[in-house]
Amino acid sequence: MRDEVDELTEAWARERPDLDLAPVAVFSRISRLARHLDLARRAAFTAHGIESWEFDVLAALRRTGAPYELSPGRLLRETLVTSGTMTNRVDRLAARGYVERSPDPDDRRGVIVRLTAEGKDAVDAAFEALLAAETELLAGLPLRDRKRLAALLRTLLAPFS
Repeated sequence: MRDEVDELTEAWARERPDLDLAPVAVFSRISRLARHLDLARRAAFTAHGIESWEFDVLAALRRTGAPYELSPGRLLRETLVTSGTMTNRVDRLAARGYVERSPDPDDRRGVIVRLTAEGKDAVDAAFEALLAAETELLAGLPLRDRKRLAALLRTLLAPFS
């Protein structure tokens, strides 16, 4: 089975036979797959009325378990955004009724961001749609290959952790 990356690497090999094109064969496929995954994610989230950034914040809260709350600092670490960006995101999610702020009982200057019932319903529905889309993307791989791919990608990502 050939794909467009095969054509791309063959063209480069013709033009630059002096180069090792193995990274292009890997990362061009990852890049294309990332684009398809991004489109599938957006479609899953849009179908449930949320955006990708909203899912990221809501999912970080949902994964914590009941009572589904985190400090803004912890949300920053979970979502890898700046504090100004997080403040804006929490404000927008609060306006939609998906999260609420309350005083931090351990720090009178701090707040806690808590997932509301509406936010929990939204993130759960979007996550189910996302899993369905991702399952479909993996449908062509047998389970053992999925596990091997996950292990290889873990190894590839390790230096960035």
